[in-house]
Amino acid sequence: MNIIDAIINLVNHPVTNVHAHYVGKNRINNMGDALEEYIKDLFCNTFNETDEAKRIEKISEVFSYLGNKSNPPDGMLRGGDAIEVKKIEGTNSELQLNSSYPKHKLYANSPMISKACKTAEKWTEKDIIYAVGVVNRNSIKHLSFVYGLDYAASDEVYESIKQKIKDGIETIPDVEFSDTKELGRVNKVDPLGITYLRVRGMWGIENPFSVFNYVYQRDFDKDFNFMCIINDEKFESFDNTQDLIALCGTIDGLSITDIKIKNPDNPAQLKKAKLITYTI
Repeated sequence: MNIIDAIINLVNHPVTNVHAHYVGKNRINNMGDALEEYIKDLFCNTFNETDEAKRIEKISEVFSYLGNKSNPPDGMLRGGDAIEVKKIEGTNSELQLNSSYPKHKLYANSPMISKACKTAEKWTEKDIIYAVGVVNRNSIKHLSFVYGLDYAASDEVYESIKQKIKDGIETIPDVEFSDTKELGRVNKVDPLGITYLRVRGMWGIENPFSVFNYVYQRDFDKDFNFMCIINDEKFESFDNTQDLIALCGTIDGLSITDIKIKNPDNPAQLKKAKLITYTI
């Protein structure tokens, strides 16, 4: 299974009122959980599976890893891409990434991922899909799939600023620091020497609809807008793109357009890409 399969499943099973769909099956506690379950069903084609045990088995066949809220990613396709799911409520809200900066790619040696993720399968790096849903009450109003390669700068850009801040903090005189994966930890802040201060980074990034507004604008008169951007090199690596292209002539609201997008590391360079859109 890959992102092309997920898009095909999306247009064949346009479930937008995800709260009603998943609450009835006792799978969720909130809309964030509903969005994550929806993404699983998109990649596993399990929308119509009424037997929960069979659905879980199919998900296990497709995903090698399903994560937690503390460490990226939220999931990894077996032998395929990683997926990070983000829920926002405002039309133009930013994504809150907390202590983890946006990922250009996902690497198995990253200190930010869990041991379970590193050992879920044999891998060194994976492309990562950001699946961002704008939810309004019980429904998904807008959904986007974009790859970190097309969305975020390379790791060294973020590591550089992180290191500069860390180095600057540690030059503060008369303060005792200790080693930490965070920006800093100050020990013995009080006279008793029992209080410490953690200095943490809180990363955020503009949502894909804002970042790519130069190639795509949502139709707010529609009930649902879907946008996916895949650079041509990645698009051509899939063996099932013709299945999606064939659907464009049969499903209303589905289209694929050739576009050019900015290179996140150098916006002066443009990359050829596919814009896949679907509206209801």
